[in-house]
Amino acid sequence: QVQLVESGGDSVQAGGSLTLSCAASGLPYGDYYAGWFRQAPGNQRVGVAATTPSGKMTYYADSVKGRFTISKDNAKNILYLQMNTLTPEDTAMYYCAADRSPGNLLIPHDYRYWGQGTQVTVSS
Repeated sequence: QVQLVESGGDSVQAGGSLTLSCAASGLPYGDYYAGWFRQAPGNQRVGVAATTPSGKMTYYADSVKGRFTISKDNAKNILYLQMNTLTPEDTAMYYCAADRSPGNLLIPHDYRYWGQGTQVTVSS
């Protein structure tokens, strides 16, 4: 049984940093594409960052380029999202997801496995 469990969400001030983690069981990250997505109240879920099975290639939404970094430790089977220079616009529920072959790495619909989410709130 596949399980993805996010952690690390918190309330922070604008300009602050957070690191989200997503631990996987029943699914080896080394064989899967993985990504982070977010959904703010009243909005659709959107892609934030994604990486390839090896972790060597990374992709980012324009809104987070230069501020967020996705990485993973395939040995520990954990996916990370380092978030710097946070703004109130980054406030959302953050989800991790994984799939063997998503068509578009930043499109939520293309991912099969999902975590339950972790809340990030950024105050001004």
